[in-house]
Amino acid sequence: MSAPELLWDCQCELGEGPVWDAARRCVWFVDIKGRRLHRYGVDDGSRQSWTTPDQTGFALPASDGALVCGVRGGLYRFDPDKGDFERLCEVEAGRPQNRINDGFAAPDGALWFGTMDDSEQQKTGALYRWAGGELSLMDDGYGVTNGPALSPDGATLYHHDTLDKTIYAFDHAEGRISNKRVFAVTHEGYADGPSVDSAGVLHVGLFGGWGVARFAPDGRELDKIAFPVSAITKAAFGDDDLKTLYCTTAWLGQDAAARKAQPLAGGLFKLRVETPGLPQNLIAL
Repeated sequence: MSAPELLWDCQCELGEGPVWDAARRCVWFVDIKGRRLHRYGVDDGSRQSWTTPDQTGFALPASDGALVCGVRGGLYRFDPDKGDFERLCEVEAGRPQNRINDGFAAPDGALWFGTMDDSEQQKTGALYRWAGGELSLMDDGYGVTNGPALSPDGATLYHHDTLDKTIYAFDHAEGRISNKRVFAVTHEGYADGPSVDSAGVLHVGLFGGWGVARFAPDGRELDKIAFPVSAITKAAFGDDDLKTLYCTTAWLGQDAAARKAQPLAGGLFKLRVETPGLPQNLIAL
């Protein structure tokens, strides 16, 4: 395993949602509070950025070459060639205090994502599944949602309530979940975005924990990958061999002294690992 390497000092206030786009050989990620969508080309280090319609929690590749973005108030289709956003679906019109946070594309082409109270005070967040144009409420009562992610066999779905530092596991089959239970609790920082490798090990960004925690499929914490910044929001596998972890970070909530002590906070990092991740799925459009 290599040490984390800074790729882009983009100074995201709340960087989130790195995702590998194999077709374009790039990593997409967002700055939620900065209302920006970023693209990093892994071959040439190219960088592009777009302004999003509102706070955006994720941007995931879709089957038609576009991206599906979780924008506050709805799901949007983003055309990278034209640079425009088109709304696909309204989300939580009755919960105006909420915004969309992390998301995941399942092997069947469904989109799973969570919502949260933007002030991070109330447990008004929920977990949704969007497939075939239909939005389904799957679970409710979260403070800050992160994930979800699936085990390699698809039988276990993981989803976090970051406010409670808690990772939940569900039984999963054919787009349905049951048997919610506590999988693990983080003790160094708050459980942020998760990804799963091909051995079933869960990689969890630690907001305020200075690293990425690794959990075995039985919930045991294996170790922590140390970082030079305190808030790691998500680690996602990429590159041709899926052995590179691309990690977003944040400076949200830091005072002037903390920002001076962590000048690289908010940057995009990468590191090499021994066990590959799982291929990035495409959302069916």
